[in-house]
Amino acid sequence: MIASLGMYDRPETAAANDRLWAGIRDGLRAEGIKAPDALTRGEHAYWDAWQSPDLIFSQTCGFPFRAKLHDHVTLIGTPDYGLPGCPPGHYNSVFVARKDDPRSTLNEFSDAPFAYNEDLSQSGWAAPQNHAATHGLHFPPSLQTGGHRLSALAVADSRADIAAIDALTWELLSQYEPFAACLKEIARTQPPTPVLPYITAKTNDAAVFFRITAAAIAALSAADKATLHLKGLIAIPASAYLAVPTPASPEQIAHNL
Repeated sequence: MIASLGMYDRPETAAANDRLWAGIRDGLRAEGIKAPDALTRGEHAYWDAWQSPDLIFSQTCGFPFRAKLHDHVTLIGTPDYGLPGCPPGHYNSVFVARKDDPRSTLNEFSDAPFAYNEDLSQSGWAAPQNHAATHGLHFPPSLQTGGHRLSALAVADSRADIAAIDALTWELLSQYEPFAACLKEIARTQPPTPVLPYITAKTNDAAVFFRITAAAIAALSAADKATLHLKGLIAIPASAYLAVPTPASPEQIAHNL
């Protein structure tokens, strides 16, 4: 059995994530569903968990869900983080640049060196590329970093001029990472898309898992809810995730330069 909450897990949120999982775990066990004692962390918290037939609970990104996972997992529900300018259960990406960069509008950064975390990221790759296509801008793939924090750090370190950061990750970076003070927000992608969904193995009952997860979120302390920026659980259909446009890959864009 495997459970993971790696997408927004960092030292400052780990204990709250553990308590969230404990609530879900105990709720599952009360229904006779086996669940692991603790969350899996590290490299096995992502694709290894999402693709495991023994997956009990995890959170994935919308892009992997629509590209590879939706036929192989059960969508439980969508957390609501109460993000500014977004409907419940939705999010967007924040374009960030260095504070000392004289450019102040997104148009001025068209064709600037762009850092992105990975090519299957909704917020780090798909959302900014879809936004750029809508507005006649170009963000060619200059630097793949492997993570949102690393993309923001690459901009702060002048290894790239701009990056698109998951809106919740940006709030966490601004709260906990000193280097974020060197960055400024340029714009946010539009339109917002469904937040990173909670998933379980294909054979599990979505309604049961939704009810248990919603109850575990509601039972969290006010402090833990604040730490996780977690407001509740929303029922967003898989079709809403699948309807989000998929842009060209970094390889395709680089080939056409």
